[in-house]
Amino acid sequence: MSEQQYLIISPRWVVPMEGAQPVLTGHSVVLRAERIVAVLSTAEARAQYGAQAEEVLLPEQVLIPGFINMHAHSAMTLLRGVADDRDLMDWLENAIWPIERAFMGPEFVYDGTRLAAVESLRGGITYTNDMYFYPVDGARAAIDAGMRLGTSINVLEFPTPYAANAQEYIARGLEAHAQFKNHPLIDITIAPHAPYTVSDATFLQLGTMCQDLGLRMHCHVHETQVEVDGGLKEHGMRPLARLDKLGLLNERFQAVHMVALDQADRELCTARGLHLLHNPSSNMKLGSGISPVQAVQDLGVNVALGTDGAASNNRLDMFTEMRAAALLAKVGNHAPRAVPAYKALEMATLAGARALGRAHELGSIAAGKLADLTAVDLSSPECQPVFDPISQLVYAAGREHVSDVWVGGRRVLSARQLTTVDVQDVNAKARQWGERILAR
Repeated sequence: MSEQQYLIISPRWVVPMEGAQPVLTGHSVVLRAERIVAVLSTAEARAQYGAQAEEVLLPEQVLIPGFINMHAHSAMTLLRGVADDRDLMDWLENAIWPIERAFMGPEFVYDGTRLAAVESLRGGITYTNDMYFYPVDGARAAIDAGMRLGTSINVLEFPTPYAANAQEYIARGLEAHAQFKNHPLIDITIAPHAPYTVSDATFLQLGTMCQDLGLRMHCHVHETQVEVDGGLKEHGMRPLARLDKLGLLNERFQAVHMVALDQADRELCTARGLHLLHNPSSNMKLGSGISPVQAVQDLGVNVALGTDGAASNNRLDMFTEMRAAALLAKVGNHAPRAVPAYKALEMATLAGARALGRAHELGSIAAGKLADLTAVDLSSPECQPVFDPISQLVYAAGREHVSDVWVGGRRVLSARQLTTVDVQDVNAKARQWGERILAR
């Protein structure tokens, strides 16, 4: 599609995630260059744009906004399955951090992020809000794959192969910000790892940077009760309250996990307007607990979904996360109406755009927005019959049913085939890393 040409996408169903009708039938989405021009009946689309357009027919597909994975550590796809069935601190201190010290570097991050991009795009994910080291190399991998990445100014107090101390982490992150701040596929967040790995002084410095640069803060918070108990012992207050005392909690704050929340924590989330990034599969696998999603949503808190890294999940799969979020809320509240299918899909799309501060251009299918779109084929036996395509997406379909994906109007997945990446090369690099890590 040239910049002057229109593209008409005509699926069986459109789920726009805004407007009065949850599901549109007999409708098409019209694109020009990177943006959506119109959502209208197929007959009108052909009449108004047909002479200047090519048309993609998707007769058994439901077209939805591209999934927004609001929390991941993309390069850690290369650590998938390396240390399963452990609790969080054992997993970090005795497995992940030692392996990272031995192997992490620019090549590791580029290859791991490219592997993550392949997995993500094949599963309908068009944007990943990432948290990892070597952001320049992660950004390059995402750009090469043609997907959006929110890379990060990642900060810890202790040394890694990437940086020696907090100031060096910040300096290197700012270099990445300067390089990519105007790139159409790349956003930057400020990402202090967690309250137990970052000092008050560094948090204050990062808070000032958020204000000065207009960036969001992306941080693990209240992931486990152990973390909360440690915060009480060291600081005399719960970690969330400590962050609030430092003036960090506001509408730019993205709080990851948020499992161990009491009523005061929940009310603080509401009062400050922060965003909760829910990672149900990772929280289950690490035995961390169940985030009280329905309770905070009832208080007006925006909750978006993430996968976490493949080392603790082990899938970058938003279909799995939608289903897990819905089912955990139901069983946790003994309430079958908790987190219904439409809400789960919203958490995987528009809620993520809100948390990014980009709901004006991402997260739904509407004229003027960026054309990040995912088509899911519901024709297979596993998805039949279809009474409600939204319920089918959340409770029956899987990432293997994603047929086509567009990012900024560019078709990056066509009939299940990636158009931007040599998958065989990506797999070969992943196997090589696996052999090196296994031989350590």
